[in-house]
Amino acid sequence: MKTTDHIRPSSGNVFADLGLPDAGELNAKAQIAFRICQILDERKLTQKGAADVLGVDQPKISALMRGRLDGFSTDRLLRFLTALDRNVEIVIKRKKNPRTPASIRDLAPA
Repeated sequence: MKTTDHIRPSSGNVFADLGLPDAGELNAKAQIAFRICQILDERKLTQKGAADVLGVDQPKISALMRGRLDGFSTDRLLRFLTALDRNVEIVIKRKKNPRTPASIRDLAPA
């Protein structure tokens, strides 16, 4: 018996591809969390050290590093970036095509 795999190109947002509500926000949070984890890794911080820098307990850092972001608002993640000495810029602009939905995305790998 032969099976056929169905492959679809990604929209660039895995959460939208899965049909999840609030896919734009979920994607933005995931990208911000990924960058936070990169910075923590670059600094070679332990989870306890990262917790001290970010003002949370170690289990929160564990959840963040495992991608369990339910307990983190976008605002909280942005505050983590500033605690890690990163500037955060938010740009709001009119979308180019009125027929496409508006989106939320992370622009800079700073």
